[in-house]
Amino acid sequence: MSEHLQTNVILAIATPLSLLLCLFFLYLYHYNHPFCKRLTRHFRKRCTDLASSLESGMMYGTETEGLITFSGGENLTVGNILEAPGEVVGKSGHSTLYRASIPVGPTGTSSASVLLRFIRPGCAGRSEEIIPIVRMLGTIRHPNLVPLRALYVGPRGEKLLVHPFYVAGTLARFLREGVDETQKWDITCKISIGIARGLDHLHNGLSKPVIHGNLKANNILLDSNFQPRLSDFGLHLLLNPTASQEMLESAASTGYKPPELMKMKDVSTKSDIFSFGVVLLEMLSPKEESVRDGSVLASEELHVPTNFKDLVLERKISDAFGTGILTKNKGGANEERMQMLFRLTTACCSPSPVLRPDIKGVLRQLEEICR
Repeated sequence: MSEHLQTNVILAIATPLSLLLCLFFLYLYHYNHPFCKRLTRHFRKRCTDLASSLESGMMYGTETEGLITFSGGENLTVGNILEAPGEVVGKSGHSTLYRASIPVGPTGTSSASVLLRFIRPGCAGRSEEIIPIVRMLGTIRHPNLVPLRALYVGPRGEKLLVHPFYVAGTLARFLREGVDETQKWDITCKISIGIARGLDHLHNGLSKPVIHGNLKANNILLDSNFQPRLSDFGLHLLLNPTASQEMLESAASTGYKPPELMKMKDVSTKSDIFSFGVVLLEMLSPKEESVRDGSVLASEELHVPTNFKDLVLERKISDAFGTGILTKNKGGANEERMQMLFRLTTACCSPSPVLRPDIKGVLRQLEEICR
């Protein structure tokens, strides 16, 4: 049989069958058959889901370009985000942080600074997995947390997070630059309590606890009044397993990782408490004796500078902290309160997670110490 004849035979059979099938479905539709109702509902739901995905700019299972905005970012557009002039202010293995200037106002003649975190395509999780997480993180608001204003997903799967910019920079920068010793106690108290309140909201103030996962001095931003705001909370949830594990290894190299934590997926409220303890210690330590200073040996037991720890254990508080912070003028600290704060710090840094206090206990003690 020739190829031409085979084609004619197939068409001769297929055409009547197709016509009969169409007539059959028209009959079901005309008589409102239950099967046709179910089919109609199915397609209506699929069309609704598709419309919703297109409206948000995202299609799960693909890397469709789009923008999701949250409170404070309603006026952002893809254009003014991608075209914003910016400068690099930080880099890590998984992302790059930019300070950018975007137009604001109805005419766009004025501008405002924002922080843009670019997560590289090879480090970001899949869109269908992380977008629900982003939607949850985007609703979190607290005076001591950096809000998420928007998420942009690029055509190659790159992710761009938009946050407000804080002029005073990071706590790490503040600690490097130093502060007058007569003001150090008051500022330390204010920052410590603010960090604890932010963590308390993440751990206890939401329908489900959110673990920060990467708390460190570089991820704490300060405003002009030394009010701290925790940034990058939950960022590990937006990374793929390889990138999130590299984040943990980085935390280990800088002293923020608790000894029991081997995999990023096992982060907990207790691992956040450990990292907070290290931050507290950085604020208490003299400027020249940083926790991460390679010239200072760290105690395996307490994960603090050995010389600094020994001074405190020997009750040589004045030698450990300097005389300025211990002045007994108005707003000053005495040795008893300093000892209480150091005991709280070392409790947070306990090698055993069960011995670490929870954040409500930490906040309560800080407020008592700093009264």
